[in-house]
Order: sequence, then structure tokens, then C-alpha cells
Amino acid sequence: MSQGYFRQGPQADTALLNHNEIRLSMHIAFVTAGGAGMFCGSCMQDNDLSRELIRQGCEVSLIPTYTPIRVDQENVASSRVFLGGINLYLDNTLPGWRYLPRWLVSWLDHPSIIRMATARGIENDAAKLGSMTLAMLAGSAGAMQREYRELVHYLVHLKPDLILFTNALLSGVLPDLRKQYTGPIACLLQGDDLFLESLSPCYRQLAREKITSHARLFDRFITHSRFYARHIGAYLNLPSEKFSLLPLSIAPFAESAGIAPAQSSPAAEPRGDQRPVPPTLPYRIGYFARIAPEKGLLELVRATRLLHEAGLPVELHAGGYLGKSCLAYMHAVEREAVALDGRFHYAGSPRDASEKYAFLRRLDVFSVPVTYPEPKGLYVLEALSAGVPVVLPRRGSLPELVESTQGGLLFQPGDPSDHARALRQLLENPEEHRKCADLGRAAVARYHSTHHAAEVFTDICRELVESASRQGNLPNSP
Repeated sequence: MSQGYFRQGPQADTALLNHNEIRLSMHIAFVTAGGAGMFCGSCMQDNDLSRELIRQGCEVSLIPTYTPIRVDQENVASSRVFLGGINLYLDNTLPGWRYLPRWLVSWLDHPSIIRMATARGIENDAAKLGSMTLAMLAGSAGAMQREYRELVHYLVHLKPDLILFTNALLSGVLPDLRKQYTGPIACLLQGDDLFLESLSPCYRQLAREKITSHARLFDRFITHSRFYARHIGAYLNLPSEKFSLLPLSIAPFAESAGIAPAQSSPAAEPRGDQRPVPPTLPYRIGYFARIAPEKGLLELVRATRLLHEAGLPVELHAGGYLGKSCLAYMHAVEREAVALDGRFHYAGSPRDASEKYAFLRRLDVFSVPVTYPEPKGLYVLEALSAGVPVVLPRRGSLPELVESTQGGLLFQPGDPSDHARALRQLLENPEEHRKCADLGRAAVARYHSTHHAAEVFTDICRELVESASRQGNLPNSP
């Protein structure tokens, strides 16, 4: 992969000094969506990028909506939650609730109250949220006008140079926001179609049409892969000239896990329980993602079973968030794993980045065989950063990640034999294993670090801010 693979936007047409002045003085407002109490890849990506932008001299306001965000490292988000999930739900279901004064209902947006509600299983199943989704997309013209007007008021008085919404489902705020805010507004698209496709058909089409209508009010759309730019562009009928590419990124494990820099170099860093590279027996195959059917843990169990039946000494180690709605799926995984003769281990959900890192470093090869067109794949970067090569299905953005990092192999989706072949190829070929591990870790550090992503993102922001300035459309313009 060339060094300029992720370079975006036109060449700077201003002096370097002006470029740096704009970059360092920018105030960016991130409007993100909480993950209803679970670790959310999008939340962690938004939080990591915000932290790095602050470190590079930008002013950043990370504004959570629906629920507080949950991340496994320093959280830089505001403690105030807008469009609180409890109030949105009551606005849509309880007659008259929307007309109550804000001071009477605001306590339900307190992070501790929302966390308690999500811990007890507040509804977040897309298939049951069709009417609420349409009400959200109606913005201040619908049942949730009280909450949307509050968010608009906050953003306008914050006076950022640029506002970034991190999913299109938040676009219901745009018609009202555009009447009062003249600066550039961008949208980071990272899986919106997956939620929409989970809605019942009658709601799905209406929601798509509403988002497409709102989308004309965005100045820029940002994706983490060429695949997803094409896919979501066609899905929502978005103009291709408005897209920019931002590399998927993670913060260095040495930083997020509290490891001294000297310990985190490829030569000096220990392998969790001191397992050497290349792999030794028994081979440890690993999975780290949310435990859900679409993430494909059952498919990995089946591929591992083929290796076990072929006589390879293998173990399967899985980790990740397990919600109540997926307990039946986990029981199916465990029933299938009985054939591994006690060599399947579920580690639960690590409490922080240090525990996650220790889990990953104990693995020999990593695989998350998703059953859908993955728009991101943050878990791939985490595994590679820990020095573990990957085996992934040839779908969604995953081939691009393998292309850009050279950190693993691809297999034919839905084919357990081909999946097992790719796993075996890395496990039984020490030189190929080492090459993928070394190239993958180096590529993540160079092309997929939050430092690099922040530089690319500020170039995109600078271009938008300069364009708005030439048109006299800055938020602080008279």
C-alpha cells in the first residue's frame, strides 16, 4: 500500500502558516450516539479521534446522544446527554409527555438514570423501533421537538467551526439547525444501513426516504472504506462528489492500556503469558467482538471444529460483550463447541483496554467471520496492533483492511472448509505467520493510528471551513 493511500482533499492552496492557524484554532463539535450501555466500536472511534484532535491543538466538544458512551479508556465526552433515550421513548409512547416543561423531565437525561435503565434492558432492538425512528427523523417537527430544540440551541450557542454527526439517524435535527447555524456540517457514515435494514419494511422505506431528504443539508459525507462509500452512497442516493475517506483508526495500546513506550516496541513487547512467536502448541484461535449472530462466532466454532477433527491441537478463545437478547445464540455456540472437547473458552467482556490487550496477546491467530457487509472492522486493527495476524471473510470493508495492512488472509464467506484452510495456513507456516504479524502491526501504527486519522480529518475540516469562509458562511460571521 502506498503512503498516500488515505490522503484526502485537494492540495493546500494556502500558505502552510495559514493552514496551521486554521487547524489549531478549529473548534469541532462531534455529535455521537451512545451504545445503550455496551462497548461500542463507533463510540470508541469517536472518543479516540476526539482525544487525538485535542492533543494536536484543536478544540473538540464530544456530545453524546441517546445514552452516555461507554469506552475502555479515557472518556472525553460531555457528561450531559442530549436526546436522552428515556425521554425520546416517552415522547413517542406516552400521550402528553412531549408537552411537559423541560425542567420537569430533564432528570431522566442524567447519565446515571440512563445507565440504570439500559442495565435493566431498555429496548434497543431495531426491529421494534420503527415508529420511534420515524419520530426521531421528524426532528423538531415531530413528537420529540422539545429534545431536538434543546440540542439545536446548544449547538448554535457553542459556535463550533464545524459540526460532525457520527450517524445519519441523527439527521432529523438538520432542518431546524440549518436555519440557525451557517457553518459546515458533515456526517460520518459507519453502519447506518445495518440499523435501517433491521426495521420492518413499512418503516424502513420511509426512514430511508427521510434520511435521503435530510442528506442534502450535509456538506460532506465521510466513510472508513471505499466499499462503504459506494455501498451507502447507492443505498441512500447520495452524491459521490461529497464523499471523503477517513482511515479507520485506533489509539496505540501502549497508550490506552497504560504500557510504557519501551515495553510496546515489537522487539521488546511480551506476549501476554510469554507465548513465543511463531505459534506453539496448542494453537490458540481467537475472537473478540460483540457476541451476536451477525458477528459470526458460531461460524468460527465450526471452522475450528474442522481443524480439531483433522487432528490439529487447537483451542478457541472468545471475548466480547454478551447482551441478554443474544443469550440463546450463545447457548447455540456452546452446544456446537462441545465437539471441541473442552477447548472452547469464553473470557467475557474485558473491563478496560489493558485486559483486552492481554487477551489478544495470548492468541496465535484472530478471526471474526461476520455474516454481513462490515463497514468498519475496528477489531481487526486491535488484533493486528497486538501482533496477531487475522483471518477474515471476503466481504464489506475487510478486504481493504487486509490489503492496506498485509496482516492476514481472506476466505470465502459461508465456507467453513475455506475458513479452516486459511486458519491452518497461518498456524502451520511460521514464516508467513511472522510476516503477517510484523507487517500488520507496522501498518496499523503507520496508516491506522488516531494520530494519522486526526491529520487526515483536520485536512477535511480545513477544506470545509475554508470553503465556508470564502462564501461567508462561518458560524461567527456577521
